[in-house]
Amino acid sequence: MLKGNIKIVLLDSDTLGSVDLEVFQKFGTFKSYNTTDETQTLGRIQDCDIVITNKVIINKELMEQCSNLKLICIAATGMNNVDLDFAKSRGIEVKNVAGYSTASVTQATFTLLFSLIGSSAYYDTFVKSKEWYKSPIFTNLSREFFEIKGKTWGIIGLGNIGKSVANIAEAFGADIVYYSTSGLNRDTKFKRKSLNDLLKESDIITIHAPLNEKTDNLIKKEQLSLMKKGAIILNMGRGGIINEADLAYAVDNFGIKAGLDVSKVEPMKEDNPLLHVEQIDSIVFSPHIAWASKEARETLVGMIAKNIENFLKDK
Repeated sequence: MLKGNIKIVLLDSDTLGSVDLEVFQKFGTFKSYNTTDETQTLGRIQDCDIVITNKVIINKELMEQCSNLKLICIAATGMNNVDLDFAKSRGIEVKNVAGYSTASVTQATFTLLFSLIGSSAYYDTFVKSKEWYKSPIFTNLSREFFEIKGKTWGIIGLGNIGKSVANIAEAFGADIVYYSTSGLNRDTKFKRKSLNDLLKESDIITIHAPLNEKTDNLIKKEQLSLMKKGAIILNMGRGGIINEADLAYAVDNFGIKAGLDVSKVEPMKEDNPLLHVEQIDSIVFSPHIAWASKEARETLVGMIAKNIENFLKDK
């Protein structure tokens, strides 16, 4: 065990929502901040043994000034907000969490898809605006929707989340194909395709890949132009995987539809071209919440606590 009173700080609790953080108090003195900007970070971590961060950056310059720092817990799977090489050189352990949000992201994928397929917002407004009771017929067929059954569903990134989405899509009757962004996945259950072939053949495309050197700007105008007219693409991975300006152009000019839970810069900026498409009904958004069901966030906190517990057992 570390000697003396262990000091633990959480830098951005607002990113975890209303979950119980009491579990961290059993390890030592625990302090939580709703948000932390770059001018506040050093003052809040300088004398701490353990730092918990979701998105706050912990770089070399900060770690050089934190002689007590022994463990950084990232409240997410991605680890690009911490200088991992320098942390290793200083003997600072860095622990992330994975697998906590599979069910949440899977469910959110279908939420965005159904919003697009079924024109949910349009029909909800039609009824609430009292237009329905003026109709001479019992229904409204002004916007067509299609069934998932018999459609080709292409998955970019067949990890745990991609497989979860694939299995449910298959239950709906879709034919599943996938593209391995790492080039290493050889799943025998589903058909592996090249990226271009997947884009050409698929009626629905969902992205569940991390952002790295192989996926950064992976899908640009050239790739989007291969998609079928009326096809849907959903980005549930990271914003930088799709070129946003090219996607905005494609929505307006190629007849495709898009659903996005992520953007390259978050929060999304006012001048993001995706907010200014002409075919506004052909695109739906959610503000990076796919990961964040109540259950997923509770699981996340529990996994962070377990990382701290395991770290302390070894000391």
